[in-house]
Amino acid sequence: MNESVVKQRTIGKEISLTGVGLHTGKEVTITFKPAPENHGYTFVRIDLEDHPVIEADANYVVNTQRGTNLEKKGVKIQTSEHVLASLVGLEVDNCIMELNASEPPIMDGSAKFFVEAIEKAGVVEQDAPREEYVVKEVISFLDEETGSEIIVMPADEYQVTTMVDFGTKVLGTQNASLKNISDFKNEIANARTFSFLHEIEMLLEHGLIKGGDLNNAIVYVDKELSPSTMEKLRTAFGKDTISVKPNGILDNLTLHYPNEAARHKLLDVIGDLALIGTRIRGKVIANKPGHHVNTQFAKKLSKIIKLEARNNVPKFDINQPPVKDVNQIMAMLPHRPPFLLVDKIMEMTDTSVVGLKNVTMNEPFFVGHFPGAPVMPGVLIVEAMAQTGGILALSTVPDPENYLTFFMKINNVKFKQQVNPGDTLIFVLELISPIRRGIVHMQGNAYANGKLVTEAELMAQMVKTKNL
Repeated sequence: MNESVVKQRTIGKEISLTGVGLHTGKEVTITFKPAPENHGYTFVRIDLEDHPVIEADANYVVNTQRGTNLEKKGVKIQTSEHVLASLVGLEVDNCIMELNASEPPIMDGSAKFFVEAIEKAGVVEQDAPREEYVVKEVISFLDEETGSEIIVMPADEYQVTTMVDFGTKVLGTQNASLKNISDFKNEIANARTFSFLHEIEMLLEHGLIKGGDLNNAIVYVDKELSPSTMEKLRTAFGKDTISVKPNGILDNLTLHYPNEAARHKLLDVIGDLALIGTRIRGKVIANKPGHHVNTQFAKKLSKIIKLEARNNVPKFDINQPPVKDVNQIMAMLPHRPPFLLVDKIMEMTDTSVVGLKNVTMNEPFFVGHFPGAPVMPGVLIVEAMAQTGGILALSTVPDPENYLTFFMKINNVKFKQQVNPGDTLIFVLELISPIRRGIVHMQGNAYANGKLVTEAELMAQMVKTKNL
């Protein structure tokens, strides 16, 4: 079944929100800005010298107390989860978030105001296809200490279910589910953060909740409210009076949903899993989720996705007639044996090409390269990728025999595995940008034995021989 290609999206224009940071108590402005394709989510600290950038990456998580906190080279971003959940919930793939402090404003403790701002800025489609990790088997992470567990299983779309058990009379067991990400705005975005009274007391004593008030956190009263505690809360929140509602929460707030706590936990899961950096097609089930287990699971899944991407070897029937055989290749390329390093072109589109080389013991370079332990030289693997890419480049001109292709730059070369006699190399080259003025910019990957063996970013220029 052919599926339509889903394109990446960013916002239409920049937009700002100003509020108070929950933990710092300082006024902060966050500005959402459009970002280019394949950019992902980044935070920029414009209050610091050189405006350092912190990518929304699970590997930068350093602390999960009272929020998901990132740090890169000493630069911190606190409570990142609500803004990230907003972007995922509105299916924005690329966005730059500028901050003039270490944390976004808490607003009302939900994602509602961020969603409204992003919608006001508009969401626009980009040209590049959206990357998506399709879950094929159950992947899980268990926190032995707390009993918290997250699993993801195959599903037709991204779905999330949270099951929470707080072990208190005022807030016992709750569940929440999001069956389609398009429902995020109406069903999850306005679920506010919450805390228990004993946690609020501790945070106030340690000065860790300077921007909190009764409008940005639901407070569940899980212990008797003494006159002294009542006075502390009244002073901290700047209220004349404070009382407890019959449903066990402090007054001045009305629950949006009976299971608002579980819905907010679901919001947090979506925001924390945004740190994976790739869209997920699968169903997430989180039992007693929290920022620690969420981000540990994000790290695990991120590693799995990267490993599978490296070993995602294209499948081709090498017995099928090639798009170009060796004679057709030599009609286009100026190379000849022993320097012709491509045997077949298996597939070619306007933007990509797949080539093949059978590596035999008869290769002339094995005579002098590690005699007794033959290994194909890495530079020749890169050259073979370039020759494969040259076929695609030269196919764009009517007289390829009158052109030569010269290297301009080779970047990000990585050699992952050895290539030995008997291996079959498959080269996959894709244009990074359209060919302009004879400049060809490609990403090349070489595979053998079911693994990625070499990758490189190649740039070359086609030059007509009469101009040499």
